[in-house]
Amino acid sequence: MDETLLVAAAYLSRVAEPANLAVYEFVTEYGLAEAARLIRRGDVPEPVARATDARRAHADPEVDLAAAARNEIRLITADDPAWPHFAFSALHGATNRYRRRRAASSTATEEQRFACVPPLALWLKGAGDLQTAGLHSAAIVGSRASTAYGNQVAAELAYALGRRDITVVSGGAFGIDAAAHRGVLAAEGPSVLVSAAGLDRPYPSGNAALYDRTAELGVLVSERPPGSAPFRQRFLSRNRLIAALGTVTVVVEAARRSGALNTARHARTLGRRVLAVPGPITSTMSTGCHELLAREEHPAGVVISVDDVVRSCGSMNASQPERPDSSALTGESGRFGATGAIGVRRGEAGGAALGQSDRRGALGEVEIDLLEGFPPTDVVTEAELSYLSGVPMMFVAAGLRALTDCGLVLQTSTGFRLVPQADRGSDG
Repeated sequence: MDETLLVAAAYLSRVAEPANLAVYEFVTEYGLAEAARLIRRGDVPEPVARATDARRAHADPEVDLAAAARNEIRLITADDPAWPHFAFSALHGATNRYRRRRAASSTATEEQRFACVPPLALWLKGAGDLQTAGLHSAAIVGSRASTAYGNQVAAELAYALGRRDITVVSGGAFGIDAAAHRGVLAAEGPSVLVSAAGLDRPYPSGNAALYDRTAELGVLVSERPPGSAPFRQRFLSRNRLIAALGTVTVVVEAARRSGALNTARHARTLGRRVLAVPGPITSTMSTGCHELLAREEHPAGVVISVDDVVRSCGSMNASQPERPDSSALTGESGRFGATGAIGVRRGEAGGAALGQSDRRGALGEVEIDLLEGFPPTDVVTEAELSYLSGVPMMFVAAGLRALTDCGLVLQTSTGFRLVPQADRGSDG
């Protein structure tokens, strides 16, 4: 990345709190470098000034970048190859829908904070793959004050998903988050830990070893620069990233008032599937899950086996079997065996082949837009499909991979075409 843009991105990540709509719109209009220059001068509209005045004169991006280098943390923006364009397209879509509603309503009030705006930049640590997050991944969230039942379920789900190379996303907190991270790390599967604090300050500190291990096998993510403390608002804004980076959000345990339910709301806003694990009716830690399952509108899907999660993680891995298990946890009565709380049937695929309606249900907004942009019989190039569907070129390649993997699109020597419906297999 150009050094000027890198410094500007570091400055913006320090000067404003995440998920600020006014700042996001200002940066979208002027670009990173010019927006940073204008904010430092104070030459900005009142809503942007309100969000940035407290830090604009004191933020020092060079200090933050030096601290990042000492801690092997790097800063990326949307121009970086590691940027998860596919996952964050849902955030762009949600923001654009809100802005259209705001413009169309004569009574709408100006909102300075909007939960689902895309991040301006991300601080990363670790060599894991963030770019493909959102294509075949599961966000596993739940209570910090989890029960033994919830911890076991979260760990078994994450372990089984990791064995299928499905990315597990969570927030690094005590309780369900930590159990999910430990499960996927035990499987040596891909993982993403999204922190509300600077990545040089693992929070909670008792999970520092978990952060270190995730950085070895996966990737740590934060919107905040090094040294940042984990304020309450940063947890709430962090949750939108967890929801965006997961193809599906799984709530394992949640009380009636829980941050995990905030993540589930973000997932719905982004058009992501929400699943919930039922628990004992006597457990207050499962009340939130039961309410999600009992909703009259858009109820959560129920999780009774890992296959329920796999089928919702995107069709790329829906029928992929587990990797051979070289660990000691392989017995039928072992912790992750078929008799566990979440059964993993050895030697079976993660789910039956999806029918046409199921496959469309597993697609994200970008994939559906691409699908609807295809001509009935013609072969098209990526550029032509971008024009026909209105999907920006930066999202087309990832979307086509997902459509090809689920059998709806065929790649030819000259481009891509729809698979005839008769060749798509049974619709169930």
